Amino acid sequence: MKFSPRTGSAVLLALAIPLALGACKKIEEGSSAAAPAAAAQREVNSSPGIEGIQGLSTAQQQSGYVIGLEMGGTLFPIRNEVDLDAMFEGIRDSVEAREPKIDEQQFMQIMQALGERIEQGRAEAARVAAEEGEAFLAENAERDGVQVTGSGLQYEVLEEGEGDAPGPQDRVRVHYEGTLLSGDVFDSSRQRGEPAEFQLDQVVPGWQEGLQLMARGARYKFWIPASLGYGAEGTPGGPIGPNATLVFDVELIDIAPAGQ
Repeated sequence: MKFSPRTGSAVLLALAIPLALGACKKIEEGSSAAAPAAAAQREVNSSPGIEGIQGLSTAQQQSGYVIGLEMGGTLFPIRNEVDLDAMFEGIRDSVEAREPKIDEQQFMQIMQALGERIEQGRAEAARVAAEEGEAFLAENAERDGVQVTGSGLQYEVLEEGEGDAPGPQDRVRVHYEGTLLSGDVFDSSRQRGEPAEFQLDQVVPGWQEGLQLMARGARYKFWIPASLGYGAEGTPGGPIGPNATLVFDVELIDIAPAGQ
């Protein structure tokens, strides 16, 4: 399945990014002259917001909260690297144009060190996931009912269908649930209560191959190696990590031939 990243709102992310860029700019400028004006502006802005949201009565509170949710989503994969109290202090210093506690050189040193730790963490996570996936698939392939294709895709027929299978450019309508090897659900049309529709050549290779084994009405379980899923990169921002082996329970509801 072509999974969307955890943080889905490009508009809110675009609002959050200038805050980070503003922090860099203020380090260069080293000016706090705008602080009184920023504080005054904060007091003036108190427009009524959407009613019925507990603790968030003004438009500004609601805007702050949704931007916080969006920023939190982008930070989720590195949450262990971030002290939230210090982060909020940095945001306040930037928004209120206060003198930063660090200079530009320190800023760059901290960012470089953070980047190195994140990269090391990803590399270790990728190594562990690859080893776990390889071991799991080797054991799973020996289970009764599990079949393995030449590409390494593993599948089990839960319910047979009838008729033709879809072609590589056909559109399909499916219900599915995707989990990690840990059992954590990362995507589910069943939970949303609405089947997904897409063209078969627009999804990851494991889905393309697996669905072409199915007839209309069939329900299969797929175990997709990372090489047939999201590979060494995973999905930006999670929840699918690097080299993750994926498990899908898929029901093929309908097929629309290419061009229809």
